[in-house]
Amino acid sequence: MQKYEKLEKIGEGTYGTVFKAKNRETCEIVALKRVRLDDDDEGVPSSALREICLLKELKHKNIVRLHDVLHSEKKLTLVFEYCDQDLKKYFDSCNGDIDPDVVKSFMYQLLRGLAFCHSHNVLHRDLKPQNLLINKNGELKLADFGLARAFGIPVRCYSAEVVTLWYRPPDVLFGAKLYTTSIDMWSAGCIFAELANAGRPLFPGSDVDDQLKRIFRLLGTPGEDTWSGMTSLPDYKPYPPFHVTTNWQHVVPKLSTKGRDLLQRLLVCNPSGRISAEDGMQHSYFADLNPAVKQG
Repeated sequence: MQKYEKLEKIGEGTYGTVFKAKNRETCEIVALKRVRLDDDDEGVPSSALREICLLKELKHKNIVRLHDVLHSEKKLTLVFEYCDQDLKKYFDSCNGDIDPDVVKSFMYQLLRGLAFCHSHNVLHRDLKPQNLLINKNGELKLADFGLARAFGIPVRCYSAEVVTLWYRPPDVLFGAKLYTTSIDMWSAGCIFAELANAGRPLFPGSDVDDQLKRIFRLLGTPGEDTWSGMTSLPDYKPYPPFHVTTNWQHVVPKLSTKGRDLLQRLLVCNPSGRISAEDGMQHSYFADLNPAVKQG
């Protein structure tokens, strides 16, 4: 720890405190994530171990870089690359107006980071603006992999206690324990709408029931005809038949026709119908994206 000089506290993570710090040798600015180790606990929290293991494998410019892990008896410190702010703070600073080109750039980078995770069999499972970091060069990076999971064969049951409520897909809200990369794609759709609306959440539900009602009011209440197996999910219960009357131009007025099409391909109640991150990157919405962002 002598290697780093703490400069200021910048936040509270899932399982500890985050500081801005400077490497005394190289003068590089880094973020230190201090993990609390309780005496009566089983040692290092599983979420911290999971994050360390996954981030050691996931090296990509749209995923926050883990530089180092420092371990002593009482504490564990993860040393990350430093980013100036998260997407939530970015929203707060832009006073209700984000340039459409910035929306497009951030969304492309989010999909590219997800495509990399998914191609390496990792589900993030907790995408939200607070877990997307932005540096001074306008690069967006996926962060906080404390709830992430490696997936693969054989298929295992996962926890339904994942994803912050506002970004949680209908299948997981209904208690689904078998899910795929589609869990992250729904969250990406919610974030896309929030980007387009300069920080206004699309589905700010107060509880699971309210969350599902908000979703179905906008997208229509699904049935077995459009989502086979829905009624046999663990926490399924019937909802009033909301019919789709959505005018997407009113929902995301600043988004182009192509942008609205991509959004609708992400926000599909039936998980098997959601577009993948790889296919999302090929969508015509990104046809005129700044080439420098595409090459990144």
